[in-house]
Amino acid sequence: MVWDLRGALLKKEERESARLMDFAFRLRARSFALLAERLGEEPEALARATIRQDDEGLLADLAERHPDEAVDLPALFKACHNEARRSLIAELGDPAPYRLL
Repeated sequence: MVWDLRGALLKKEERESARLMDFAFRLRARSFALLAERLGEEPEALARATIRQDDEGLLADLAERHPDEAVDLPALFKACHNEARRSLIAELGDPAPYRLL
């Protein structure tokens, strides 16, 4: 009986890549949902918008809708991103506990 090491590694790579992409998407959507809450917008609508638009585009749209907050928007988004990451790690565990670098 021969064990296919290459096949096993490819399967592991696929599974790990999917897991990391899932975490990244959840992080992005949750970050924008938290930002929406702080700006007084509907969190679900902004989280859904992450599918159609990149971060810069979403932040530019928010800056147009909230000109008073436009200057502080990058710092506010970073704070929301950090909070979302902490909460996701608490729920799902660290996405990459063993760094290869």
